[in-house]
Amino acid sequence: MRKLMLEALFYLAWGRIMKMRPFAKVSPSLGDYMQETTYESDRDAHRQAVQISKALHLVSPHVFWETECLVMAFAAMKMLERRKLPSTLYLGMRRDEKGGNAAHAWLRSGRFYLTGAKEIEQYTVVGRFAKQFN
Repeated sequence: MRKLMLEALFYLAWGRIMKMRPFAKVSPSLGDYMQETTYESDRDAHRQAVQISKALHLVSPHVFWETECLVMAFAAMKMLERRKLPSTLYLGMRRDEKGGNAAHAWLRSGRFYLTGAKEIEQYTVVGRFAKQFN
């Protein structure tokens, strides 16, 4: 788990840098636009996704930079990519209490949501990016 947490630290920093870049420059690297990966996964892939999620959630509160939903999703996607595990990044929008817009991002691999799963029912999906490996 320590190695995984160190990897999570690295990719959280990478995710923060990606968030600072214009989305039009970042989006081509996220996968196939408006596509989804399968909900099927084997036991080993599910176990790896759970471990990655745990590592990210353990490390995230202890860094000095912002690691909210999009940064977490970018980091999780990259960690899955290193293992050649498919993932789908979802981007959602909703109206907040003040009438403004609120955005959210979450990441799924198989049936497991690695990041951002708590609030997904409140958001309408406005974008999806599928990262597949053959």
